[in-house]
Amino acid sequence: MISLLVMFATYNIFVYTQGTSNNTPKMSKQAIKGEQLYQENNCTACHQFYGLGGYLGPDLTNIISQEYKGPAYVKAFLNSGIKSMPKFNFTEEEKDALVQFLTEVDQTGYYPIKDAETDASGWVGIKYKNQ
Repeated sequence: MISLLVMFATYNIFVYTQGTSNNTPKMSKQAIKGEQLYQENNCTACHQFYGLGGYLGPDLTNIISQEYKGPAYVKAFLNSGIKSMPKFNFTEEEKDALVQFLTEVDQTGYYPIKDAETDASGWVGIKYKNQ
């Protein structure tokens, strides 16, 4: 029992004293405003990032860089509403902020990840677009 406690304590010391590298990209002020709009309007109820969120609408992780889509495509849907997408009354400034938020999310990586690398500990290596 004592050996288990020693192993547990050693493991915890090792895990909780190791520094982490925070490679999280910083968002611009405009993107932060777009994120706030995204949250205030409960967009996550229907949409996802990296497959996490609601399932009524499409995943928006790479909507900006998808072929035949992009900023103009996103702006067209924001105030028009279609099928189950509600009609919003965003100003041009708010639409620009939402597009900037989606642009910066798009730059964080790819979804779905088709060529992920997994190391020996089981962690999946994330490939960022801007690296």
